[in-house]
Amino acid sequence: MAEAFARTRALPAALLAALAAAGCQPAPPAGWSGYAEGDYVYVAAPVAGRLQRLDVAAGDQVRAGAPLFALDGQTERDAADTAQAQLAAAQAQAANLQTGRRPDEVAQIEAQLAQARAQAALNQTDAARKAALAAEAAVSRMEADAARTAAAQSRQRVAELEAALRTAREPARVQERAAAQAQAEAAAGTLAQQRWRLAQTAQGAPADAEVADTYYRVGEWVAAGQPVLALLPPGQRKARFYVPESDVGALKPGDAVLLACDGCGAPIAARVSRIASQPEYTPPVIYSNAQRAKLVFLVEARPGAADAPRLKPGQPLDVRRAS
Repeated sequence: MAEAFARTRALPAALLAALAAAGCQPAPPAGWSGYAEGDYVYVAAPVAGRLQRLDVAAGDQVRAGAPLFALDGQTERDAADTAQAQLAAAQAQAANLQTGRRPDEVAQIEAQLAQARAQAALNQTDAARKAALAAEAAVSRMEADAARTAAAQSRQRVAELEAALRTAREPARVQERAAAQAQAEAAAGTLAQQRWRLAQTAQGAPADAEVADTYYRVGEWVAAGQPVLALLPPGQRKARFYVPESDVGALKPGDAVLLACDGCGAPIAARVSRIASQPEYTPPVIYSNAQRAKLVFLVEARPGAADAPRLKPGQPLDVRRAS
C-alpha cells in the first residue's frame, strides 16, 4: 500500500519534469503547405492541317529548336505557288512599262511614217500645181480646194505618226509605272505571307524543355491555334503555398524559403516571386486541417534553375522561411 502511494506521488513529479524538458526544446519553425506547379508552354500551329509527323512523346527531353511536329501543309504550298506566279506576272508587267514598244512595232510605225511623208509631199505638190492652174482658170476652183485639203490631211497624218513613234520609243507614264511597281510589291508581300504560313506548318521547340503531354496522333486534323503538345521548361516550375493573414506582412518578393517534399531529399532553396494582392478564405487544395477556415494569401516562389527539375507539378510541399 505504501509503495503504491509512493508511485502515485512520483507520477506528477515525473510528468512535470517531462513538461519542463519539453519546454526547454526550441519551437519548431513555422511552415506553410502548398504544392508544385508548372507554367506549361502549349505549342500550336497558326494554320490548320492534318498532323503528318509527331517527333516527340510525353516525357522526352528536347533542346531548343528541335522539331516537334509537322502538318501536311498542302494548302499552304498551293497558295505559295499561286503567289509566286502572281509575283512573276506583276514583275513582268512592271518591267514592260519601263521600256518602249518592241523593235518590230517601232519599225512598223517608222514605215507608216515614211509612207505618210511621201504621200504628204505628193499632195503638197499637187495642191500647188492646181492652185496655179486655178489662177489661170485651167482647172476649177473646186479641184484646187480638194487638192489643198488632201495636202493638209497628209500633213496631219504625218504629225500623227510622228507622235505615235515618239510614244512607242518612250516608257509608260510615270503614274502607270508607279501603279505597276506597287502591284509587284503587293504580290511580293502576298508571297512572303504564304511562305510564312507554309513554314508554320512545322514547329520546333522554343526552349529546352520536357514534353509534358501530347494531344493528337498522326493523321488527325488539327485546327489552327489548337495546341498539339505541352512543354515544361525547367525554369517554369514553381511552388504555390498559402500564408495566413497574420504572417503575410513579414514576407516580401525576394525572400528566401525552403521547399520540402516526400522523396525530394534535401530542402530546395527558392525565392518568393509573387504575393497575391487579394486574400482567400481557403486554398483550393487542403493538405492540413489546421489551415481550414483561415484567411490566407497565395504566395509563389521559384527555385534556381538547377533545382527546379526536382519539383513535380501537383506534388505537395511544405514551405518554411529560410533561416
